[in-house]
Amino acid sequence: MRQTWRWFGPRDQVSTDDMMQAGVEGIVSALHHVPTGMVWTPEEIGRRQDLIGHMKDGSASGLRWEVVESLPVSEDIKKQKGDWRQHIAAYNTSLKHLAQAGIEVICYNFMPVLDWTRTQLKWRLSNGATCMRFDFIDFAAFDIFVLARPNALEDFPDWVVEQARERHTRMTDADKEYLARNIVFGLPGAAESFTLAEIRAHLENYQGFTPETLRAHLVDFLCEVVPVAEQLGLRLCCHPDDPPFPLLGLPRIMSTEADYAAIMKAVNSPANGITLCTGSLGARPDNDLPGMMERLGERVHFLHLRNVRRESADIRGSFYEAEHLGGDTDMVAVIAAVLREERRRKVTGRKDWSIPFRPDHGQDILDDLNRSGQPGYPMIGRLKGLAELRGIITALSHPAVNLAP
Repeated sequence: MRQTWRWFGPRDQVSTDDMMQAGVEGIVSALHHVPTGMVWTPEEIGRRQDLIGHMKDGSASGLRWEVVESLPVSEDIKKQKGDWRQHIAAYNTSLKHLAQAGIEVICYNFMPVLDWTRTQLKWRLSNGATCMRFDFIDFAAFDIFVLARPNALEDFPDWVVEQARERHTRMTDADKEYLARNIVFGLPGAAESFTLAEIRAHLENYQGFTPETLRAHLVDFLCEVVPVAEQLGLRLCCHPDDPPFPLLGLPRIMSTEADYAAIMKAVNSPANGITLCTGSLGARPDNDLPGMMERLGERVHFLHLRNVRRESADIRGSFYEAEHLGGDTDMVAVIAAVLREERRRKVTGRKDWSIPFRPDHGQDILDDLNRSGQPGYPMIGRLKGLAELRGIITALSHPAVNLAP
């Protein structure tokens, strides 16, 4: 398992020196400042590689940009409206430029409108640490009463509506603004961010979309880009929905094992693969993460290892970002399944036998609490998670441990 670290570029408070001291082997990054639908040029790619390849004093870091996360798919492509064909052409050109730069793994997602959703970005735990949280009641209050989405009432059980109504009546204008800002929060340096009016407009454009419609559009997209990726020796890997259940009346099509199996079958190529995110998929109690790794592992090209603690047994419910070994997902069983898959790949001679992973998200602890870093991406919290994951990998890789099924 190849240890990588997500880096957001020059605006990231974590430096190349910090990443080297963390002992990572490769970097996960993206050109967030390039508008979605535009070509990633060789010059922009090269500038990012140069930053990764050097320490603060100018000496070589030895680190390489190994995984792209993400090369974004435009809303036009997802809806098949507007400039979607030009955006696919630009996507394929970007793939060619990335291949020329020696980068082989490309993560993306197909979530409509919002890439991920949390209601609280710094929720305080009993030990004083903070983490991100999705509160289902808060989200319902936003959807029904702040965003005021038409027909939102129909998407929630009566008991959720009543609790959301009560919570909304207690909110100040500042509370409502804070909640809305958290839900539409973007990545640092991203070229786009949405206002409530823009979200309403996007939702209007998705009227009448069913899961079948969005899935068909994903298959159409993959039929255009996967042959290019395969020819270039690239591995595309789709990130799951986060959270993995419908929100804002929008369809979700990458939330379960069945969702992934259907897409892998529809476009059956080694270049059409999976980003297995144990945090996103783990927010659903019916997702068997170790089993998914065993059954779909041949097409897993990238791993996000993080954990969440669910607060109910419902498919749609509240959860928070737990410690990497402290949530509802059995991380030891997941890593054991990954190591078995790597062993199978190595025996068959696959060059990509070592699967890149990163310690996804993390709780703000110690000096993280005094920084204003990217929510979910603290230096010390992720370092703690990486150390825990590294310990499991080291132990399970020891000759004294038998990983046979």
